[in-house]
Amino acid sequence: MTLRITATSGVAALAVIGLTAVTACSSSSSSSASSPSSAAGSASASAPASSAATSNNPLAGGGSSGTVVIGSANFPENEVLAEVYALALQAKGVKVSTKLNIGAREVYYPQVKNGAISIIPEYNGTLLTVEVDPKSTAKTTEQVDTELAAKLPSTLTVLNPASAQDSDSITVTAATAAKYHLKSIADLKPYASSMVLGGPPEFKTRSDGIAGLKANYGLTFKGFDGLDTSGPLTLKALTSDKVQAADVFTTSPQIVTDKLVALSDPKSNFAAQNVIPLVNKSALTPTISSTLNAVDAKLTTAALVQMVNAAVTEKENYSTVAANFLKTIGMG
Repeated sequence: MTLRITATSGVAALAVIGLTAVTACSSSSSSSASSPSSAAGSASASAPASSAATSNNPLAGGGSSGTVVIGSANFPENEVLAEVYALALQAKGVKVSTKLNIGAREVYYPQVKNGAISIIPEYNGTLLTVEVDPKSTAKTTEQVDTELAAKLPSTLTVLNPASAQDSDSITVTAATAAKYHLKSIADLKPYASSMVLGGPPEFKTRSDGIAGLKANYGLTFKGFDGLDTSGPLTLKALTSDKVQAADVFTTSPQIVTDKLVALSDPKSNFAAQNVIPLVNKSALTPTISSTLNAVDAKLTTAALVQMVNAAVTEKENYSTVAANFLKTIGMG
């Protein structure tokens, strides 16, 4: 798979772009980038509305008796998602504390496994291939989630996945999409031979890169320009028409600010990277399950992009961003 690394390779890329740190989509699926200090500080220091307490030590043990501890990885997107979960549960009367900005998956996953963290927003594809089954070849959301359900440690479970994904995508400008009536990668077939594709140098040899696009969609591009990982070089090349299509992470704020179009991937060239709650079974209750499933039922990639843009580009408080999202879906 190519996507997130704990949602971290994307994170690093976005951190470079616009101080975003949003995903872990690429093949380096276990690295992670720190969020901007000001944003991370505000997110870690602010307990989600109501009475949730936030520990100053992200690796301290679980909360007091009856408290659900919600953690996050160390990049803005994941911290905002943790705030969304926390606020939604608080609204249902669940006692919540947060431990945000913990670190990469290698740091936080054992904490969820042993119960020090009760719940954390995860990305199903990378959770599967990094921690649960590195040999998995599952691609679709259904395939990934089926394998997770069967192979997770006995102390863990996942709830329903959101449609929101932070993954690689083939992205074009709004002008290009309108000119060729592009909605999915498949729509590129008549035009790819006249287009230059941009992306990280490794996209040229990755199984879901040029080779995958040819095998799954029959695409042969005019050329390939090796740039960076969903970063400023790639985005500038795309918006200046140096390249006409590019590998861009689906939650990059530039999709909003530059009015880009991430084409759908009906043949699952890129493995699923749906946002999904990872839960220690000891903390799970019917209220937690129904509440987080309701949140993820309304969490789309477009909504996630808007939240990341607000948190990173507009530098809004993470808890405020989360609260605003919950209001838009009738849960705030």
